Amino acid sequence: MMKHVIGKSAKVSALASLLVVSILSGCTGNGEKPAASVNDAEKNKPVSVKVFKSHMGVGTIPGKDNEHVKYVEEKTGVVYELMTTAPGSEPTEFLNLMIASDDLPDILRPIGGIEQTLIKQGGALALDELLPKYAPNVWKNIPEEAWDIVRSASPDGHIYYVPKVFLVPERAPMIRQDWLDKVGLSVPKTTEEYTEVLRAFRDKDPNGNGKADELPTSGREFGKWMDHLFGMYGVAMWEGVPEWDIYEGEIQYAGVTENMKSAIAYIRELYEEKLLDNETFLNKGDVWQAKINNNLVGSWYHLPANLRDRYTAMLKGAPDAYVVGMPVPKAEGFEGFVTQKSMGEPEWMIPTAAKDKAEYSLKLLDFFYDQSNDEFIRFGIEGQQHEVVNGKKVILPPEDSRPIALGMRNLTTKEDMDVRIKETIPEDMQKMVQDVFAVSTSDARRIAGDGLPNTVYEGFPDIQSHKLFQEYLTKIVIGEWPLEKFDEFVDRWNKAGGEAVTKRVQEWYAKVKE
Repeated sequence: MMKHVIGKSAKVSALASLLVVSILSGCTGNGEKPAASVNDAEKNKPVSVKVFKSHMGVGTIPGKDNEHVKYVEEKTGVVYELMTTAPGSEPTEFLNLMIASDDLPDILRPIGGIEQTLIKQGGALALDELLPKYAPNVWKNIPEEAWDIVRSASPDGHIYYVPKVFLVPERAPMIRQDWLDKVGLSVPKTTEEYTEVLRAFRDKDPNGNGKADELPTSGREFGKWMDHLFGMYGVAMWEGVPEWDIYEGEIQYAGVTENMKSAIAYIRELYEEKLLDNETFLNKGDVWQAKINNNLVGSWYHLPANLRDRYTAMLKGAPDAYVVGMPVPKAEGFEGFVTQKSMGEPEWMIPTAAKDKAEYSLKLLDFFYDQSNDEFIRFGIEGQQHEVVNGKKVILPPEDSRPIALGMRNLTTKEDMDVRIKETIPEDMQKMVQDVFAVSTSDARRIAGDGLPNTVYEGFPDIQSHKLFQEYLTKIVIGEWPLEKFDEFVDRWNKAGGEAVTKRVQEWYAKVKE
């Protein structure tokens, strides 16, 4: 749990009115140079910049006297003040409430589509002219294709956010090889074999504690982080949200396809047999991760790059633990794959109200995109983020008492990942992580909807939220509704704006293909 969180409370009922007022303070964000935030006499003094970033994980928020904060200050003239989500709160709601209050950050990582709300209301600062001037490393290192996608996401063609760029597959189905060994089975190649493996995990005590507490596979609330169960049926999914891909010859919402119906039917069967964790739709992120860390889950879907921390925790209770990548099991009649999205997702944006500090926010961001700072960014401060063992820097596992170091770069190539694994993963874990990536890469496919701007959902917030899909998915899987209700969902989705959104997506895709 976080030891310290910065933010002010606000009533949800006041959110709508407060949000518009807050984001409109400042200017309309048309790319003009920001006003100076300090006078000439103070221009050499460090400037404090508030940075909002959710999903920070375990640790404490560093103060201005923290060594990591001081090092960045020496290099940039910027003192970063890290803000993050309150423990137990839903990140999107927390960010909305924070924006609706008077505690706006100077630069933020948008989630839940908040970037489009800010852009439409004039609450996002255009960065076209500012990026080359104040963040040249960001500007030159991000591919032009990604900037074009960002431009396509705004009504006026401006750049309102820095995109995430991930040129290697970042998610993968994983399975406990030591559990497979204990139940005498191999990595499954088909859905039938996968079901057989899950039954053995349920019944044969592979974690060896003498209790029937194994969860063969598990996911999170709203059906998140169990994309492998959908991917077997050729469903494009991203953390439990249906994406847009080619079905029956044209780009469509994966949530209303026959592929999705077949996937839900299979998941429903797993749930009924208790092969899927029956608390899946109740699991918060920390609970779900704790189940994996505590040797209760045999198969899951997550980030290979984050496997080190999961695996380190596993070893405390299971010294023989070993994780391998699981090729997507073959479902008869379907072409399975791991969904890959490489560019265009919003990563950083600056509120118009914070335009006076835009220069400094961008200088801070640029520090993390400057390759000459890679070693510091990767390892941080000795005693806080790493220790030196036999003359070699070794990343320390996160702890509640240890300060979190800000990281802002989200640009990854295969070369970056190879270096990251070599330098930040313990030597005895490197092959394991590399092998998981190799399996995922062979199964990954970049979907047709990669880079799709959220503007296609304008006027149809219910379609953008996926709440209708999540309601039907949950109730059908847990057996409250019959599978036949899926057809009702498709009809309701189309009538609620799905048909109109589909037309926009198809028009966008036609332009992209030109």
